[in-house]
Amino acid sequence: MKRFTVCCFLNKIHKNRNQNPDKKLRESMEISRKDNEEPEKQNNNNVASIIGSDRTNVIVNHDFSSGMHSWHPNCCEAFVVTAESNVSHGVLDPSKCGTYVAVTNRKETWQGLEQDITSRVKPCCPYKVSATVAVSGPVQGLVEVMATLKLEDRQSQTNYQFIAKACVFKEKWVTLEGMFSLPSITEKVVFYLEGPSPGIDLLIQSVTIHSESELELDRVTAEDETIVVNPNFEDGLTNWSGRSCKIVLHDSMADGKIVPESGKVFASATERTQNWNGIQQEITGKVQRKRAYEATAVVRIYGNNVTTATVQATLWVQNPNQRDQYIGISTVQATDKEWVHLKGKFLLNGSASRVVIYVEGPPPGTDILLNSFTVKHAEKIPPSPPPSIENPAFGVNILTNSHLSDDTTNGWFPLGNCTLSVAEGSPRILPPMARDSLGPREPLSGRYILATNRTQTWMGPAQMITDKLKLFLTYQISVWVKVGYGINSPQNVNVALGIDGQWVNGGQVEINNDRWHEVGGSFRIEKQPSKALVYVQGPSSGIDLMVAGLQIFPVDRLARIKHLKRQCDKIRKRDVILKFSGVDSSKLSGATVIVRQIRNSFPVGTCISRSNIDNEDFVDFFLKNFNWAVFANELKWYWTEPEQGKLNYQDADDMLNLCSSNNIETRGHCIFWEVQATVQQWIQNMNQTDLNNAVQNRLTDLLNRYKGKFKHYDVNNEMLHGSFYQDKLGKDIRVNMFKTAHQLDPSATLFVNDYHVEDGCDPKSCPEKYTELILDLQEKGAPVGGIGIQGHIDSPVGPIVCSALDKLGILGLPIWFTETDVSSVNEHIRADDLEVMMWEAFGHPAVEGIMLWGFWELFMSRDNSHLVNAEGDVNEAGKRFLAVKKDWLSHANGHVDQNGAFPFRGYNGNYAVEVITTSSTKVLKTFVVEKEDSSQVITVDLQGL
Repeated sequence: MKRFTVCCFLNKIHKNRNQNPDKKLRESMEISRKDNEEPEKQNNNNVASIIGSDRTNVIVNHDFSSGMHSWHPNCCEAFVVTAESNVSHGVLDPSKCGTYVAVTNRKETWQGLEQDITSRVKPCCPYKVSATVAVSGPVQGLVEVMATLKLEDRQSQTNYQFIAKACVFKEKWVTLEGMFSLPSITEKVVFYLEGPSPGIDLLIQSVTIHSESELELDRVTAEDETIVVNPNFEDGLTNWSGRSCKIVLHDSMADGKIVPESGKVFASATERTQNWNGIQQEITGKVQRKRAYEATAVVRIYGNNVTTATVQATLWVQNPNQRDQYIGISTVQATDKEWVHLKGKFLLNGSASRVVIYVEGPPPGTDILLNSFTVKHAEKIPPSPPPSIENPAFGVNILTNSHLSDDTTNGWFPLGNCTLSVAEGSPRILPPMARDSLGPREPLSGRYILATNRTQTWMGPAQMITDKLKLFLTYQISVWVKVGYGINSPQNVNVALGIDGQWVNGGQVEINNDRWHEVGGSFRIEKQPSKALVYVQGPSSGIDLMVAGLQIFPVDRLARIKHLKRQCDKIRKRDVILKFSGVDSSKLSGATVIVRQIRNSFPVGTCISRSNIDNEDFVDFFLKNFNWAVFANELKWYWTEPEQGKLNYQDADDMLNLCSSNNIETRGHCIFWEVQATVQQWIQNMNQTDLNNAVQNRLTDLLNRYKGKFKHYDVNNEMLHGSFYQDKLGKDIRVNMFKTAHQLDPSATLFVNDYHVEDGCDPKSCPEKYTELILDLQEKGAPVGGIGIQGHIDSPVGPIVCSALDKLGILGLPIWFTETDVSSVNEHIRADDLEVMMWEAFGHPAVEGIMLWGFWELFMSRDNSHLVNAEGDVNEAGKRFLAVKKDWLSHANGHVDQNGAFPFRGYNGNYAVEVITTSSTKVLKTFVVEKEDSSQVITVDLQGL
């Protein structure tokens, strides 16, 4: 959970007409290019084309050819201006531009022109609005004209739904465009135009509202067509605008040093005062929900003495219920030296009233340069074939002279100018994690490599392994390490790999004594390296390093799973006796019994987000294959209270309602998050007293609101990796968080939760330190009820994972994998890794549940970790997930014995039993096998057989 997923922010339908539209919305839809730039003249041919359209216009008398028929001024005055009226507004001559309406005597910004469209619109259907508008009167600079819906119901307060706005110059026709969708059936729907300041006349030439059909969406999103208009700026800045900044067109900059990578021109976003300022285009009506798109932009930066900065492509989406969603598509590190390509995918789960795509990111004052920007339907990439590995040689050490049997360091070399020698006195037994993988082996030699004269932390013994590695094999690393005398602080020792210059973590341990310590880790390579070496590093300069019995060997995943299946038969299954009653024993004689398990009760859950539940395909897979859920962000404090006092529980409420109505149990993640980077700025700015009050309010608000609804809570997330609240409020705050949470909701099990506990690669969160943290909390009275291991893991090796579970299992608390995901470009390897984690969880008696950190592409915290592709195809990893779950179902066939019973052994969960007599009479019953160690006798009533 070191990463963030999609962020949504709510913008409610306006209930008070004196309120202005949301500031961020106002800023996000700024359409001026330059303050002194004149908008394009209105093309009157548009009106003729609309009249001739086959689509039905919702608006009656859209061009005022029938005078004011069906139109009404809203608490002001209005009249039609024609060539015969002898009325004009400055340069707007009706004899040239045609008929229009003038809305005058306006004393409030909301006063304008309206039309009742109740009978001509329906809920959940997207509509596109286009209006040609202008202003006249005491206008200075730009003014705003808005399109709005008034939604009236007798039983509820009148609501106002914002559609769109345009920034208008005096006496210049501009087009206002937007989308809307009604969230529900409404008794009365009124469309109107409003917005200029009092005293300014609003001029309207035409208004159209058309339903956007799926066929039209298909037409504008053909496979080979970009939905971005003018993607290469060949038509200047047409269809582009600045996101609260200016945009300028260039053929070159910096005295000709910056020229387009392609084409003749590029655009720049300049005078940026916020990170989110940039270049944008509205693509409303051009993107379909549940369809994956790929965005590609060519970008660079310029100015303000910034040489490198992150540029991000972002999607702003406003849903029909007025919820604003910001989707980060992709980021790239841009420079002022050359153009770089930014590429990423996105998908809309639900319907959208408006969609805007833009680039943002660099610090204020730095220009964003954009050469091109395209958005196309994402190409479906065929999955990689399963890797073919010849002679994997499982369990065979690939290193030379690992045991130093010839009493020399042949095969090894010093990394750096340290000195290597051989010494005696190291352990002769294999490290425990290697022993679990390799089984009985010859003892080690007792010799070790001594690295002295170390002047840098990275110095130590090394060996080249380039030609010894095989692609897609998972390698386990095992070694004994020790540091020399004279240390006065804990020392990290790390087995590392250099793969074409990239550091790969092969396992770490923290040492603060003079004993031998085991380092265990794993790795895998998925493309052939030109250079690969392994080396041991870590202690401070001047401290000797001792290395004994270093081994790197490929692990046999299938052999491990075979072992775990036998283990699961012992710890997860229960002896069951079905006792049949309600029927004469003669009828049961020789009867056939068929037992089929319908659902295993072992918790298998997933992370979901609010936007996911708008996608019915996502919901269908979720409800069919999971019995627990956790919310990605929607319960976190930064989500429920992004600004002090502005609470948002609606997203969590929606998700909880879905889960509870479908008997899905939920974990509460999380009440607090100890890592400072995840804490809202307004909280970080508080003094100690205010922060303590805020913490207590957070606990009270959250746990009272959801009392009894969440089975678990992660109380203070990642305490091994952060200490914000402890640093600000003292050590007792962690204990008090647990105590208060328990007082407010005694029914919830309270968890600690952290990452890199199970993989051996992070000394901060090794099982020993996690145990120490838990015991310290318990000794001070914290009611810690469960241990969360997140499970974001690469190249998992069963014995390493199991070793961590064994060490934590001695605490006697239930262990859950709370955020499991695995990543590989190759779906078959991803499937292998997920299968390992699932069986390790199911096969360990201390583990009581496993949660995946998502399953749907584009909604994962890690790339290449999804089980279902963006448009709903289950990939190889997803198929393996379903196959493992199928393996966790017990079945039995046989006959009723002489005592009228049928014994079998099965997993806990729901079952169906079918009894078929010799006369072919059938009866079907259901039963539940509960979680207990002793055998269970279940009476099955066959009355009526």
